[in-house]
Parts: sequence; C-alpha cells; structure tokens
Amino acid sequence: MRASSWIPWVFVVLWSTGFTGAKLGLPYCGPFTFLAIRMALTLLCFAALLAVLRPAWPTLAQARRQWVSGGMLHGGYLGCLFAAIKLGVPAGLAALIMGMQPLLTALISWRLGEKRFRAIQWLGMALGLAGTALVIAGSKGVALAGGAGAAFVIAGLLLITGGTLYQRYRGGGAHPVAGAFHQYLSALAVTGALALLFERGVPVVWSGEFIFALGWSVTMLSVLAVLLLLRMLRDGDVSRVAAYLYLVPGLTAVQAWWLFDERLSPAAMGGIVLAAVGVALVLRGGDFRLPGRPASGGRA
Repeated sequence: MRASSWIPWVFVVLWSTGFTGAKLGLPYCGPFTFLAIRMALTLLCFAALLAVLRPAWPTLAQARRQWVSGGMLHGGYLGCLFAAIKLGVPAGLAALIMGMQPLLTALISWRLGEKRFRAIQWLGMALGLAGTALVIAGSKGVALAGGAGAAFVIAGLLLITGGTLYQRYRGGGAHPVAGAFHQYLSALAVTGALALLFERGVPVVWSGEFIFALGWSVTMLSVLAVLLLLRMLRDGDVSRVAAYLYLVPGLTAVQAWWLFDERLSPAAMGGIVLAAVGVALVLRGGDFRLPGRPASGGRA
C-alpha cells in the first residue's frame, strides 16, 4: 500500500527545518560534536521504540546494509552539511546545492534501468531545479565560504544521493525502526570519531537556543522525519520521493525570513512557485517502474 498522501508534505516541512536548525545551534558547538550528541540522543529514542514495538531484529547482513546507509545519510551527509554551514556557507545556498539531488538521483536511477521516465517528468525536474536557483539567487546570494565550504557541500550532495539510492535498492528487509536504530549506530560512530579528531577541547555552550535546536533536531528530524522518509522509500520509487525535496530550499528561505529576518525578493518567491510546479509535474507524470518491481513498491 502506498504511503498516505499527507506523509510527503509533512516530511518536506520537517526536513526543511534542518538547515535553519543548524544555523540556530552551531554558534554554541562544533558541528561534529553537535551531531554526535544528536545521534546519541536519537539512539535512546529508537531504543525506547524498540522496547515498545518489539520488531524483528535484522540479520547481520541486513544490519550491515543499514550501517552503510546510516553512515552516508546521517553521518557523512549531515557532517558535511553542518561543517559547511559552520564555515560560513549560507544555509539557503547549501539548500540550493542539495536541491540538485532529485535531478542527480533521477539521472542515476534512470541509468540503472528505470522504465517509463516520461518527458513531463524531466520537465518537472528541470523546473524544480530552476526554481531552487531562483530562491537562493533572490534571497542569499551565491558566495561560498572558500574552497573548503564548497567541497563539504558537494561531498554532502554526493553522500545523500548515494545513501538514498543505496537505501532504496539494498537497504530493504529490516523493520523501519530496527533499521533506523542501526543507521544511527553507524552515524554515531562516524560523527563521534570526527568530533574526537577535530573538536576535542571545543566547549559546548548549553544555551536555551542550543537545547531547543538539539531537541528539535532529535525528535522532529532524526526520529519523525526519518521514519517518514523510510516509509516513503519503501512505498514509492526513489526518483518520485526525491522530487519532493525540490520544495525544501523555498521552505528554508521562508523560515530564514521568519526566524532570522532574511528578506524574500520577488525572484525568490517566484522560485518557490516554480519549484512547486515542477514537483506537481513529476508527480502527475505517473510512477517510475523498476524492472522486476511492482508499481506499488511493496516492502523494500
């Protein structure tokens, strides 16, 4: 059964808060330390869910695949994103570059043999990418914080694309809650190691803003949003799921205007509308069917 129609929209709203949440919390902590604390708290949340739900425990092979996806999605991608924002890359610009993930995902999955990739859906992808460009060009500018910032953002783009594809094609079989637990176990190992290597001795300032950003990131992003994403990947094809991410830069720009008084220009508002039209075209074009898979996806 395909995911309920409201799930993608809730996911998009929650996912877009990750960029503004990072900007809110990082002044008080190193990026890898922030993420290591976040992953440890998230593991406690999923341990509680496991105790209540008692799902089947994954096999060693299934657990290993979750470690790979978690290392890329929650450890590598978020580590790169937070490091880039800490270095001064504007959150909106990071959102724009990450907004290229749907097109990159679609191209790779198409090359892997997806069928029924229709012209209207290619048009939707192009409009979505153009919309994200307008959002950032009209709100935050295009300056990166040097080569290191650019490298981190591009590495994050590659990691989230690879992690999404890997989770869709290889990460199935495990119960979503048990699988997520193993993903965060891997992410804690990655971010904890990075924090020990690069941020030993860097203090954590436990301000009200930091605690709020950390609590929101754990409950709304690492728990609720990720469970919604896993449900969407299980019930839909990967390119269709990725198309919703075109809405994230626009929502990020709105949040930055609301929380940090960053003004939205007419070009940025037009970009939000254009990205929404692109998503509508992708979804209207119908399903992308994978060889050997039913249209409904089934349990991955």
